[in-house]
Amino acid sequence: MPIEFDVTSVRFDEATGLVPAVVQDASDGAVLMVGYMNVESLARTLETGRVTFWSRSRERLWEKGETSGNTLLLQALASDCDGDALLVTATAAGPTCHTGERSCFGLSGAAKSGSQDLGSVLAELSAVIADRDKLRPDGSYTTTLFESGVGRVAQKVAEEAVETALAAVSEPERVPDESADLLYHLLVLWRAAEIDPRDVAARLAERRGP
Repeated sequence: MPIEFDVTSVRFDEATGLVPAVVQDASDGAVLMVGYMNVESLARTLETGRVTFWSRSRERLWEKGETSGNTLLLQALASDCDGDALLVTATAAGPTCHTGERSCFGLSGAAKSGSQDLGSVLAELSAVIADRDKLRPDGSYTTTLFESGVGRVAQKVAEEAVETALAAVSEPERVPDESADLLYHLLVLWRAAEIDPRDVAARLAERRGP
C-alpha cells in the first residue's frame, strides 16, 4: 500500500541537501537508527517501500539491508513541525544495527532475554515475508507458497489451525510450535490476499472496546 507523503513539506539542508531521518519500529515505537536522506533517497523510499538513505561516507544511495538482507519496510512517514527532520516508521526484517543489535541504540533487551514480545516478532516476520514475496528467491518455502496461489495458502492455514486445536486438546506442549506454524502461514495468507496487517489491527482495536 503506497504511503502518502507531501515531499514539499521537507526542508533539506541548504548546504548538504540532506535531512536527518529517525527510524522507529512499527511494532512498539522503539528507535532503531538515525540516517540521512536527500531528495532522491526519499523518493526511492516512497517508490519502493524500502527505506533508503544517502550514505555520506560512500556518497551514494544506500538501501538499508541491501547486503545483509535486514531491510526496513516503510509503514509511515512524517516530518516534524519545522520540516527539517523525518520520522520513519518501519518494519525491520532482522537486526537494524551492523553489530547484530536490534537497534543502533542498544535496545535489544527483549531479544537478548528471550522474552521478545509477540507483536515485535510478528512484525519482523511480516517484513521478511513481504521481502520474500517481492524477491521470490529460489529454494525458499515462502516463495513456493506464494507461487502455489492463495487457495493453497488458505488450505495450509486451515491445516495448521486444526493441528493447533488438536494439540491443545491432546498434547499441550506442542501448542507453541503449532501456533508458530499457524501464525506464519496466516501472515503469508494476508500477503497473498493483499490484506494489510494494519487493517486487522484496526479491527481488533475496534472490538476491544473502552
